[in-house]
Amino acid sequence: MNKVLATLLLGLGLTGAAHAAGDATAGQAKAAVCGACHGADGNSAAPNFPKLAGQGERYLIKQMQDVKEGRRAIVEMTGLLDNLSEQDFADIAAYFASQNGSIGAADPALVKRGEEIFRGGNLETGLPACTGCHAPNGVGNAPAGFPKLNGQHAAYTAKQLTDFREGDRNNDAGDAGIMRTIAAKLSNKDIAAVSSYIQGLH
Repeated sequence: MNKVLATLLLGLGLTGAAHAAGDATAGQAKAAVCGACHGADGNSAAPNFPKLAGQGERYLIKQMQDVKEGRRAIVEMTGLLDNLSEQDFADIAAYFASQNGSIGAADPALVKRGEEIFRGGNLETGLPACTGCHAPNGVGNAPAGFPKLNGQHAAYTAKQLTDFREGDRNNDAGDAGIMRTIAAKLSNKDIAAVSSYIQGLH
């Protein structure tokens, strides 16, 4: 029984170091500099910067840790996190997680193909459905650290999928290996379709 429980916990990513409890009120002030790119409430207006509003705390903390420790290279964030503590990360994550994410619109011409990929994957190529980790409505799995996707800018999602596929996003730890395997099965047209579908998913 203990082996089964341990396996489930590992599979869900629920083991490991606990994070400090975040204070959303404190996080709002600490996130002021983040607003320049990600929007004051985490709803970025620029399609190349990701929306953070409503994103899971565990995922946000991990991304900040990976950037600070050099496991994920984001040129625009160089040095911005160097002086922040784990408590700062927790507070910032709590603030953005407490905000409501905005939803965009999908290209009607891409919806059918995008939905097929998101909900059904591709049995012939072994591509799993996105819903397995990110939920049917795209809200992700916050306790497991799987990110919220719904409403995310299509341009940002497409770049991440392309970077995973081409090996340009291979220096961040954790689930990057899983996403590289998945993205390797996506064509440019598939990436465009599923990214557009995600942008309008709600």
